[in-house]
Amino acid sequence: MTLRLLHYSDVENAYDDPDRLGRLAGTIDARRDADTLVFGTGDNTSPGVLPLLTRGGQALDFFEAVDPDADTFGNHDFDYGPDRALELVAAAPQPWLCANVVRDGDTFGASVGVRPWQVFERGDTRVGAFGLVTPRTASINPNTGDVRFTDPVAAAEEAVAALRARDVDYVVCLSHLGRTDETLAANVDVDVVLGGHNHAERVERLDDTLLTRPGVNGEILLEVTLPDREVTRHVVAEGPVDESVRERFEARMAEAGVDEVVAHVDDPIERTETACFRGESRVGNFVADAYRWYADADVGLQNSGGIRSGPSLSGDVTVGDLISLIPFDEPLSVAEMTGEELAAAFAQGEGARLSFGEPEWWHAHVSGATIEYDLSAGELVAATVGGDPIDPDATYRVALADYLLHSDDEFPVLEESHRAEALETQYEVLADYARETGIDPSLDGRIRHT
Repeated sequence: MTLRLLHYSDVENAYDDPDRLGRLAGTIDARRDADTLVFGTGDNTSPGVLPLLTRGGQALDFFEAVDPDADTFGNHDFDYGPDRALELVAAAPQPWLCANVVRDGDTFGASVGVRPWQVFERGDTRVGAFGLVTPRTASINPNTGDVRFTDPVAAAEEAVAALRARDVDYVVCLSHLGRTDETLAANVDVDVVLGGHNHAERVERLDDTLLTRPGVNGEILLEVTLPDREVTRHVVAEGPVDESVRERFEARMAEAGVDEVVAHVDDPIERTETACFRGESRVGNFVADAYRWYADADVGLQNSGGIRSGPSLSGDVTVGDLISLIPFDEPLSVAEMTGEELAAAFAQGEGARLSFGEPEWWHAHVSGATIEYDLSAGELVAATVGGDPIDPDATYRVALADYLLHSDDEFPVLEESHRAEALETQYEVLADYARETGIDPSLDGRIRHT
């Protein structure tokens, strides 16, 4: 028989686009038959406008319609804390698999059915699947509480041994590891790694292991056939619509109450991966300018990963559009840093050392400052604040997402001890700035790569 795996991941703010979500559900339904397994690979409850307002509860409507065979945790599935994550798991129709998340010495969520692995049967074929989430989750999500994330390779070896002992025909990993998928494939006897976390699409083969990743926001559904390990890419926008899903999420958006218009944009502002991760962009400048303006700071700093890709800001811009841009219930904070520390933060904008994204991605957007970085040498060449070279002994006020003071992943020089004050929620700052000044960012050479 030919076995089909349908792979979706990082649905995130597709929940705020009823047509796209309806087409994702419709595309899954159209490609599914009795010899199909439907797998999700994390970040399928959050973030987005509706996820923020419902604390991830909106995902249950999608899960009920699609009825996946299994999902695993992503880092954003803990956005509203581990207890809320377990409420969603308990209410969802599908099993959740994760082999490297522990709480109180046991598999996280064991009491509501979370397990490290499971065997699925389709005809005479037995498929063993297990889940993994990035061990950096506690660092990049401050809401994980007392949950621990263990070494994924060690957890994978244990899960694969258990599955091979049960005479499975194929072993499939549901991975939310990002670039660590390569390490997993090189060290563990797994047939297919269905990946997530990194938003760049991927279809590659490493020796006998197939690695796939469908990207972000429900735009692509990947179809893997076994035993030939061929991959078909389905563009969701071209797929059929599940009208019940579309109508349900249209109603949810109408009920959300986030349709206040705060500004009008004549020249559309892109929110693509390129805009977020390739250096200076209009959307990054808008966010960083709003932070600096609101906090009356010397510098505004925004991490690229905190800006969520999606439709361009164009025409009438609503509060909902700005929540979608920065969909996190976290405050804008002011950090007081020495010039030496600030220069170190600017240097940490390069992406090669990070556990997610691509090595060539750039991870900083700034306001009130300029950065010149030599990518080939991997070093900061020059930086200014207010037009002047950074004084290493001076103290600078930097407006930034409070998250950056928790995480040691993106700008590890930043610490909670740098926090001087916490202000409004980030998207509320964007809305205030838009009402007061409008939204009309330009490119002015703030970030230069040589």
